Amino acid sequence: MIIEDDPELALILTNYLTKYDMEVIGAEDPYIGLSLLTQHEFDLIILDLTLPGMDGLEVIPKIREISNIPIIISSARDDITDKVIGMERGADDYMPKPYDPRELVTRIKTILRRTHSIEEKVEKKEELFVADPKSHSITFKGIFLDLTAAEYDILGMLIQHKNGSVSREQLLYESEHIDDDSSIKNIDVIISRIRQKIAKIDPDHVYIKPIRGVGYLLTDRV
Repeated sequence: MIIEDDPELALILTNYLTKYDMEVIGAEDPYIGLSLLTQHEFDLIILDLTLPGMDGLEVIPKIREISNIPIIISSARDDITDKVIGMERGADDYMPKPYDPRELVTRIKTILRRTHSIEEKVEKKEELFVADPKSHSITFKGIFLDLTAAEYDILGMLIQHKNGSVSREQLLYESEHIDDDSSIKNIDVIISRIRQKIAKIDPDHVYIKPIRGVGYLLTDRV
């Protein structure tokens, strides 16, 4: 995804990256970009700093609240302070404008090689949460969780979207064992009960995290 308010530059970069079999989605507004991040899976973000409504340096920590996706800052601002702050807040690379798009392709490929290698190693590790649809059971660290039907539905959906946010509305309306007329707050109560049951096995880490204004995220990155 490219978060860039200059439509001409965004189009140039999109057309160029497409030549290298990269599918690109653009967002001129940082709020739209953050919304898209909760709706789709991306491999990398190219982030401008001078954006309408919110400075790019403020966007980085908001991205980090919901994702570990690699971020390349693309900015015409040449202040070294911006680069330092951006990297400290979680950006992976910084490219001052103007730059050759060929260099951008190289930077993207380098970062994706590294991140995909890490992801492959993580995938080889035993899953912390395992759901068995046949028995309607979920284990955490190999131990069966004593869940109600509604708790199974909620935790099962979070496992399906692991490391990605799920809205309270989705958790409510896609659950087979929660009445559609129930309050959204009922989801918070069920999440609290699930957390307590997980904490009995591992009290040192929080695996279900709230995403402000959205819902919840299940993570195995502790």
